[in-house]
Amino acid sequence: MSSTPEPITIVLARFEDVFARGLRAVIADDPSLAVIAADIEPQRLAVVIRAHRPRLAVLDPATLERPATVRELAAAHRETRLVLLAAAPSASEGAQLLAFGASAYLGKASQARDILHAIHLASRGLHVLPSALEHPERPPADLHRLTAREAEVLALLQRGRSNGQIAGELQIGIETVRTHARAVYRKLGVRSRRELHVHG
Repeated sequence: MSSTPEPITIVLARFEDVFARGLRAVIADDPSLAVIAADIEPQRLAVVIRAHRPRLAVLDPATLERPATVRELAAAHRETRLVLLAAAPSASEGAQLLAFGASAYLGKASQARDILHAIHLASRGLHVLPSALEHPERPPADLHRLTAREAEVLALLQRGRSNGQIAGELQIGIETVRTHARAVYRKLGVRSRRELHVHG
C-alpha cells in the first residue's frame, strides 16, 4: 500500500492582485503543492518563513527593500528555497539574486507550466535561470545591478576560476577581470569570493 507523499509547502509573498490570483490557481491545480501562507508583506517574510518552515517561498524581487534581502533570507532559512518572479527579468539581476541564494528566477510572464517546473526543480535544490536571459542584448541601466560582463565574471568566480582563467575564458586582461570583480563585490555587498557561495 503506497502512501501519498507530503506536499511541497509554499509561502507566497505579496504580488499584484490579478497575478496573485492566477499564481494561486496554478499552484492549486498541482496536488503535490500546498500554499500554507499567502499575500505576505515583504517585512513579514522572515517571521512567516520561520513560523511555517515552508519548502519554498515565492517572492517578487521588486517588493524587496534591497536585493541583499534575498541573501539574508537564504542565510537565515537554509531549508526554504527562494523562487523569484520578476516583472522585467534581466540576466544580470538573475545572476545577482542567484548569487545571493535564490533557487529560481523567472519572469511573471512565464508560462504556468514553466513556473510549476521551476517550483519543482527549486524544491529539489536545483537552480533555475531561464536560458533566454543568459545572453542579454545590453546591460540594464540600473547601476546597482550587474552589467552583462560582470554577470559573466560572477558566474566564473562562483565556479572557482582564478583571475587568469577568467581572463582567458572571456578574452580580456587580468586587470579588467580585477576591475569587474571589485564592481561585483561592491554591488553585491560582499568582501570576498567565499561570500559569493552563500547558496552552495
